[in-house]
Amino acid sequence: MAKTETLGILVPTNRHIDHLIGVARAAKKAGKTLLIFFTHGGVLMTQNPKFQELADIASGELSLCNHSWEEFGFSEKPIPHGMTEEDLGSQSRHVALIEKCDRYLVI
Repeated sequence: MAKTETLGILVPTNRHIDHLIGVARAAKKAGKTLLIFFTHGGVLMTQNPKFQELADIASGELSLCNHSWEEFGFSEKPIPHGMTEEDLGSQSRHVALIEKCDRYLVI
């Protein structure tokens, strides 16, 4: 059986959530595995009501920078929908994500 291609997506800003949802939906429809990492202002996207739609599409394939999460004052908030405590990680998780990807996109 052929290996599933993996698309990595870095989200460093709180913009373009509709575009991110569209890319995630298209990638899943094409049978791709997604690995999405939120960092810097991208962690703010997790507070957008539309984030649940993204989490439903890419559940289990989302992670975020714990430093940015804390920097924006979210350390006392619940972990975003579609993520667990284990999905918060450092930039080394981001580097590991890149190594797993066949393609890599910054949105």
